[in-house]
Amino acid sequence: MERTCGLLTAKNIPVPLRSISVEVEVKGFVADVSASLEYKNEETNPVEAVFVFPMDSDAAVYNFQAVVDGKTIVAKIKEKEQAKDEYDDAISAGHEAFLLEEDSSSSDIFTCTVGNLPPAQSASISFSFVQELAIEADGAVRFALPAVLNPRYTPTGAQVPSVTQDLPRVKSPPYTLTLQAQIQSPLGISRVHSNCGLNPLEYLNPDKTGAKVSLKDEHRFDKDVELLIYYDNVHTPSAIVEAGVESVAPGTLMGDPAVMVNIYPQFPEKPSQITSGEFIFLLDRSGSMACSMSNENDGPSRIQSAKDTLLLLLKSLPMGCFFNIYGFGSHFNSFFPASVEYNQETMCQALEKLKGVDADMGGTEILDPLTDIYSKPCKAGHPRQLFVFTDGEVSNTKMVIAEVRKNAPSHRCFSFGIGEGASTELIKGIAKAALGSSQFITGKERMQPKVLQSLKFALQPAVTGLTINWELPPGLEAVLLSQLPTVIFNEQRTIIYAQLKGKVDSSLEAEMSLKYSLKEQLVQNSVKFNLQPNKAQRSTIHHLAAKTMIGILDSGSDRGTDSVKKRMIDISTQANVISPKTAFIAINKDLNQPLQKPMVRRNIPLYGMCQGERRKMLVPMRAVCRRKCASAKIQKTAKGTKAGSVHHMAYAAPSIQFDSISYDDDEEETPTPGFPGLVFQGPAPVFQSNAVAHSRKARSLPFGGYARMMIQSDKALNTDPPKESPVMKLISQQNADGSWLPDDSLHTLLGLKPQQIKKSVPQKDIELSLWATVLAVIWLHAFGADTKDEWELLVDKSLSWIKANAGSDLGGCVKAGNALLKTSVDPCVFGF
Repeated sequence: MERTCGLLTAKNIPVPLRSISVEVEVKGFVADVSASLEYKNEETNPVEAVFVFPMDSDAAVYNFQAVVDGKTIVAKIKEKEQAKDEYDDAISAGHEAFLLEEDSSSSDIFTCTVGNLPPAQSASISFSFVQELAIEADGAVRFALPAVLNPRYTPTGAQVPSVTQDLPRVKSPPYTLTLQAQIQSPLGISRVHSNCGLNPLEYLNPDKTGAKVSLKDEHRFDKDVELLIYYDNVHTPSAIVEAGVESVAPGTLMGDPAVMVNIYPQFPEKPSQITSGEFIFLLDRSGSMACSMSNENDGPSRIQSAKDTLLLLLKSLPMGCFFNIYGFGSHFNSFFPASVEYNQETMCQALEKLKGVDADMGGTEILDPLTDIYSKPCKAGHPRQLFVFTDGEVSNTKMVIAEVRKNAPSHRCFSFGIGEGASTELIKGIAKAALGSSQFITGKERMQPKVLQSLKFALQPAVTGLTINWELPPGLEAVLLSQLPTVIFNEQRTIIYAQLKGKVDSSLEAEMSLKYSLKEQLVQNSVKFNLQPNKAQRSTIHHLAAKTMIGILDSGSDRGTDSVKKRMIDISTQANVISPKTAFIAINKDLNQPLQKPMVRRNIPLYGMCQGERRKMLVPMRAVCRRKCASAKIQKTAKGTKAGSVHHMAYAAPSIQFDSISYDDDEEETPTPGFPGLVFQGPAPVFQSNAVAHSRKARSLPFGGYARMMIQSDKALNTDPPKESPVMKLISQQNADGSWLPDDSLHTLLGLKPQQIKKSVPQKDIELSLWATVLAVIWLHAFGADTKDEWELLVDKSLSWIKANAGSDLGGCVKAGNALLKTSVDPCVFGF
C-alpha cells in the first residue's frame, strides 16, 4: 500500500496548503494586509487546490500573485467570466493557473484556486487587501482576520446552494498561521488586546506612536483572529491626503490625489432622548443560535446572550413608545399580532414570553419575517426602528439586503452579528441599506454594551439637511467619491472620500465641514488638514475609495443593467480592486512541458464541525431535548416523499421532539443533506419519533427545509441554566416606568433585612416606591459600575421618574440611601 505523506485531514486526504502568513500594517483607522499561502503538492498527480475563505465585505482586494520556482507571476484583473474562461483554457492546455474571485452570492466569501500544481512542486500565493477599521463601543479600533466560515443556510426554493455547503471541515486545521502587525498612529498607542495569544507589544519610538505585535508561534487558524487597538484619543477628527499614482494620467481616479476624512459629529449638548418610536426586535431562533458565543464552548449560548440583551432593551424603552418581538427560523412568529404600546402590562407580557424563547425554530429564513414587518403600516408619530439579531448564516444575502433597502424610507435598521462566522455582508449591508449601524459580537465579549449603544443611537433625535462644504485653495476642486451621508450619530465616525482635481499646493491647508440641523439648530463640525500628500506605495486611500464606489454601484436599483456593470468593471480595472464582476487571473506557461496526468481536486479544509470525532446531535438544539416528548406532534407530508427518501416533516409547534436518538455503530460516514460538507464520523444518527419510525440504515436526517443541525461535543452539552448576575436580577425587578417596588425580593438583592426599606424611610411623606427606586439606583452605581453602559438608559428612565415624584429634599434621600447601603455614591448622578 502506498503511504500517504505530507499534511493530512482527519480522513488522511492530503492537504496542499501548508501555512498562511499575514502581515498587517495599521495606520490610524485603516489596515493594509498582505497574506501569503504556501502550497506544496505531495502527491504523484497534479493537484487543483481550492481554498474558500471568509473576508470582510468592506475589504478591497488589490493584488494577487504567485511565486513558482523563484519566478513571480502577477495576476491581472479581468471581467469575471473572461477570467474563468482563461483559467479553464490554461488547465486544459496543461498549464499552471491561479484564480481569485469573490463569490457571486456574497461579497464576504472568496475562492482562491491553484490549478495544475505539479507533483513535488511548491508555490507561494499572496494577495493584499485594505479595509477600514471599526471602532468598538469601548473605543477600541478592531481588526479581525476571519477564519470561521459557517455553512450558510440555503432557504427553501433557492436555485443554487451556497458554496459553503461543500467545504470540508476539521476541528484543527492542518496548516498554521503566523501574523505580524505594525501599528502607527499620531494619537499614541496605549495597548493592544487579542482573543489569541500575543507576544509582548513592542513600541518603536518613545512617544508610543508606533508599535508592533505578533501572534505566538504555531497558531492554528481555528478561530477569527481579533486585534483590539486602543489609542489615547480615538475620537479625534483626521484627514489623509494621498498622492495619485505617478504613472497614471491626472484627471483620473488613480492619477489625482484622494482624501479620506474621518469626522466625529459633536452635537452641541447631550441630545435628549426621544420618547416616541416603534421598536421591533427580530431575533434569530435557528438551531445554530444554540452554539456557545465562544468557540471554547465555555460561555453562554448565543440565544441566551440575546435573551439577556432583550431584557435590558425592554427595560430601557421609553414609556408610550410601541414595540414587538419577532422570532424566526424555518418559520417565524411574533409576541403580538401588531406592535403594542409599551407599558407595565405589555412589558410583563413580553418578559414572560421571552422566558420560553429558545433556538428551536429550524433554519434561517429571515426574508419572510422582514416582509411581514414591512407589510404592517407604521405608527403615526412613531418612527420605526428595527433591531436584527442573527448569526448571519444565510445564503440569500443579497435578496435580504434588497428587501431592507426597498423599505428603507420607512425605518432604520440596527444589526448585530452574533458569534464567529456571521456574514459581514449581511450584517453591514442591512444596516447601511436602512441608515442604521452594525455591530459584531464574538468570543467572550458581552453583547449588551454594543446593543444598548445602538439603542442610544435610535433614541437620538434625527438630524436633517446634511451637507458637505469644502474650503480649498483656488484652482482645486473636491469631487465626492462616497455618498453624501444621510444619517449621523453623536460621536460616531463618518468617513468621506473625495478626489482632488486641479493643482495641489502642498504648503496650504484645506477644510471640510459637515453641516446639519438638529432640533431646528444649525450645527457645523469641521476638519482642517494639510494638503501635503502622502506618497503611499500601496495607494491605500485610492483602493478604499474605489471599493466604496463599487459598493454604491452594486447596491443601486439599476445594479443589473449593462451600463452599471460596465462602470463597475471600469473602476475595478482602473484601481486594480476586485469586484463582483471581475476576478484575478494568472497563468504560468513556463513549465518544462505541459502536464499530462489527470488533475486531482483538493478542497482546503476550514475549521468547523469536526468529522473525526463522535458528536452528540441535538435536534434542533439542546433545549428542545429537555422538553417532554409527549407534547410533540409530527406529521409526514405527502409532497416530495418517496420510498427510501428522507421524510419531510411539517409541524405546528415551534419545536420537534423525539422519543429517542439511537445510533447504528455499523454505519460509516454519513453526509448531511443541505450541508454536504458536514458529515458524521462512525455511527449515523437515526431518529425514532412517536409518529414516524425511520430505518436504522437511513442515510439522511429527517428534515427537509431545516438542514442546520447542531453538532456539539460533550463539553457543550451542559444544560444547567446560566446563573443570573445580581445586576440582572435587580434590573429584572424594575417597572416599565423606571421605578422599583419595595418587595421582599428587592430587600434580598440590596442585602437588606425584611421590612428594612419601610423602616428606614428618611421622611414620612416619601412614597415607599420612591425610596426603593432611589436605593436601587444607588446600588447600581455602587456595585454595578463595571456594566454601567448596559443599564445607563434604564437608570435615566428611573431618574426621570424620581424627579417627577420626589419632593424638595431629594438630596436627603440620597444621603440616607448611602448610609443605609454603606456606599458613597455622588449625589450628582441624580442630577443635582
